[in-house]
Amino acid sequence: MTHSLQFVAALLLLATPAPAQAVRKQRPAREDVEWIWQYTPDDANKDGRENDLVQDPRFLPLLDQYLTAPQSFWGTPVNGRYRSLANTALDHLTVPGSVLAEDNRYVAISGCVVHFCPARGLLWIDLNGNHHLVVFAAIDWTRQGRPTGDPAAEYTLWLFPDDPLTVSGSGPGAAQHPPAALVRAIARWTAEPLPGSGIVQNITHAILVDPDGTPHEIGPSALGIVPPPAISETKVKP
Repeated sequence: MTHSLQFVAALLLLATPAPAQAVRKQRPAREDVEWIWQYTPDDANKDGRENDLVQDPRFLPLLDQYLTAPQSFWGTPVNGRYRSLANTALDHLTVPGSVLAEDNRYVAISGCVVHFCPARGLLWIDLNGNHHLVVFAAIDWTRQGRPTGDPAAEYTLWLFPDDPLTVSGSGPGAAQHPPAALVRAIARWTAEPLPGSGIVQNITHAILVDPDGTPHEIGPSALGIVPPPAISETKVKP
């Protein structure tokens, strides 16, 4: 009988929930990306040191952490899968461009693809707050149209933010609009002529891709993109 009572007491003890303990919420740890500042412009490098930045061993892990959306515009699929977005971004930043800082908060890193600089990339980072908004943009040539040496050749801009963005909609269910600083960076970058050619790329389409891979076609002007002067003049002719 004694053993039976001990057994029942043990079962009751196991079935009785332990007193709830207060769980202290921890603040999200600040993601360490401050190391990027050392590659922004200084007296000796007015455009920053993009080549050194890309070779920093922390750079690819940063891309892997933030750029996780699927992409299908770049590369040949292997076993039905395209190149990762992180490696696609690295491809588009391999040939050095610039590392520009703005308002002691934003960094815009630009470059292009080896042996094919019409394929250009921009990595834009908002370093403010605990979670940093990271956006990768790529300019992709419309191959069915004119050759890249033709000023009228058409291009598509692909935009991949690590947080959802939108250019329309309102209310509690709407995502954030692209920050004004991002629009300024895209406008400045897309207005730069291709090295050695003087041609400003004619971006006729823009596609915003959600972190889950959902694409949204938007007007290039919503991102601050304007047609090259030669294209604008052609359109207004009678």
